[in-house]
Amino acid sequence: MKKRKFGLFLSAAILTGVLAACGSNDGKTSETLSEEKLIVGVTPGPHEQIMEVVGEITAEKGLDLELKVFSDYVLPNTSLSEGSIDVNSFQHGPYLKQFNEDKGTDLVSVGVTYISPMGFYSDKYDSFDDIPKGATVGIPNDPTNGTRALYILEEAGFIKINKEKRAKATIHDLDENPKNLKFIELEAAQIPKQLTEVDVAAINTNYALEAGIKPTEDALLIEAADSPYANQLVVRAANKDDAAAKLLIESYQSDKVKKFIEEEFEGSILPTW
Repeated sequence: MKKRKFGLFLSAAILTGVLAACGSNDGKTSETLSEEKLIVGVTPGPHEQIMEVVGEITAEKGLDLELKVFSDYVLPNTSLSEGSIDVNSFQHGPYLKQFNEDKGTDLVSVGVTYISPMGFYSDKYDSFDDIPKGATVGIPNDPTNGTRALYILEEAGFIKINKEKRAKATIHDLDENPKNLKFIELEAAQIPKQLTEVDVAAINTNYALEAGIKPTEDALLIEAADSPYANQLVVRAANKDDAAAKLLIESYQSDKVKKFIEEEFEGSILPTW
């Protein structure tokens, strides 16, 4: 398959819809993070793999990491807010910002990790230009990543988003759609399994890699390296200055981890420190 890289508009993506409620957990959310053990929420793929390497570094410094793997983009934040995990590593900045605004949570980033470029893939076509009019296009059904997918298509020249609706753009906010693309909103984690059922689909890199898809080789369209969607290491606001949080991000942003990312993923994801 061929690929083309396109930049993104710096609009903040919007997360709406019904999310699980966030609450306290018998006061645990106000406690200082343990300097001996942290429970870290991750999603499968790069976030999990990289955090395993980070854990090797922190273990040498007396801090053990227990990884809890989540298969969606909601529970890692609700679990963090409720106190059942201490840290999470799965989300980019716009998603975190909007989650806090929508749910009244107080989760903060303690540092950036890597950029995981979203790409468009197809089992039927080798170029997006070859996709016929009326083609079916799968995009993530969470508004943040759905909007992100639309930005990629707009920058590539395949659609035009209404200027007044850009920050909250959905499939209903298009001024131009010359190919008359038919959008289907799907659960992000399930899109690789449903790729054969659509003509083309936008897939987050962690799910693409998990499904054996190589972004640098297989993407028809892919975000540029200067995308604003850098992933974050996130804690509760009360813990942002804790020694354990500082040790974790220092260990993450190390030469060993950077080398692992560059060698293991071969440009599919990019360190951002």
